[in-house]
Amino acid sequence: MAVIFSHLSSLRSSEAPSFSSLSHYGIQSSRPSGAFVPSPVTFPAIRRRISCQISSPASSPSSSVNGNANANQKDFLHISDFDKSTILNILDRAKEVKALIKSGERTYLPFQGKTMAMIFAKPSMRTRVSFETGFYLLGGHAIYLGPNDIQMGKREETRDIARVLSRYNDIIMARVFAHQDILDLAKYATVPVINGLTDYNHPCQIMADALTIIEHVGQLEGTKVVYIGDGNNIVHSWLLLASVIPFHFVCACPKGFEPDEETVKKAQQAGVSKIEITNDPKEAVRGADVVYSDVWASMGQKEEAAQRHQVFHGFQVNEEIMKLAGHKAYFMHCLPAERGVEVTDGVIEAPNSIVFPQAENRMHAQNAIMLHVMGL
Repeated sequence: MAVIFSHLSSLRSSEAPSFSSLSHYGIQSSRPSGAFVPSPVTFPAIRRRISCQISSPASSPSSSVNGNANANQKDFLHISDFDKSTILNILDRAKEVKALIKSGERTYLPFQGKTMAMIFAKPSMRTRVSFETGFYLLGGHAIYLGPNDIQMGKREETRDIARVLSRYNDIIMARVFAHQDILDLAKYATVPVINGLTDYNHPCQIMADALTIIEHVGQLEGTKVVYIGDGNNIVHSWLLLASVIPFHFVCACPKGFEPDEETVKKAQQAGVSKIEITNDPKEAVRGADVVYSDVWASMGQKEEAAQRHQVFHGFQVNEEIMKLAGHKAYFMHCLPAERGVEVTDGVIEAPNSIVFPQAENRMHAQNAIMLHVMGL
C-alpha cells in the first residue's frame, strides 16, 4: 500500500517564473570518503516520520538572485526561485527517500499511476537514467522523447508542445540548449516543469552536489567550494545556490571565460555567501573543502576544444592542485569527464574523490524535487 507523503505543499499556479526572459539574466545569445551510510534508523521509522510530517507555511523569502524566492513555485527552473528553508527541506527529503530506496523498501509508491514526459534536445546518460529510474522506483512511468521525437520551435512551437504534454502527463522534465525553451515550457504547461539542463544553468546537478557535500563534509553552510574551469552553466547554478545558502564559492577560470557578469553581480548583491571569481587556481584551492571540475568544452562547443585546451592550460585539477587544497579536500566532477584533460586519472580515482556518490545522488535529489513540485 503506497505511503502518502504530506511533507511539503505546492501550488498549481499558472503564473510563470519570475525569470521570464534571457535578458533578465544578462545572457547574450586525503581523507577516505567511503560509501555513505544512512543514519541508523530502520526504514519503517523513516516512513512514519516522512508520512506524519505536515505542510508548513512558506518561510519568509530569503535574499536571492531574482528577489522572489518562495516555497510554492510550480516548477523547478532555478535554485534561487526557492528560499533557504525550502531548499534545505528538499535536501532532507532526498536523504530520507534515499534511505528508503537503499534499504530495499519498495512499497512507497507516491508516483503510482503518474507519467512523466522527458524531453531531450541534448542526449545524456545520467539525466535520463537517473530521472527514469527514480520515477520508476517510486511507482511512476517515464516517457523518453529524444532529439528527433520533439524538435521544439522547429517541427512544433514550444507553447503547443507544453500544452499537449500537460494533457497527457503529470510532470515534464526537459534537457535543452536555449534557456528560453525551458522558460516557455514552464509558461505554457499546466503541470510542473523541471529543468534537466539548459545552456544557462543545471539546478538538478547542483542539488545533487549539495546533497553529496552534506553527506561527506557534514554540512553545506560555511564550506569552501572551489570550481576550476569554464564559467559555464554549472557555475551559474552554484552562484544561484550561493544566493540562498551561505557558503564560500570560488570560480577559478581563464580570462575571458568567466561566468555571466549579471549572475555574479546579483549573487554577490544577495549578501548571503562569499563569492570570488579569480584567474589563479593554485591560490583559489587553498583551504578548500571541495574542489570541483567540469569539461572545458561542453556539448555544442566541441569545435572549440583544441583552442580551449590551450587557453585552459594550468587549470587542470591534478595531484599538485589537490595537494595545495589540503588532505581534507574532496574532489567532485559532474561527469562525463575527459580524463587527462580537465582532471587527471589519479585525482578522479583517489580515495577523496566522491564523483560516483555524486552521480548517484542525481537520482535521489531529483526524486525529492519531483515530490516537492508535485505536492506529494
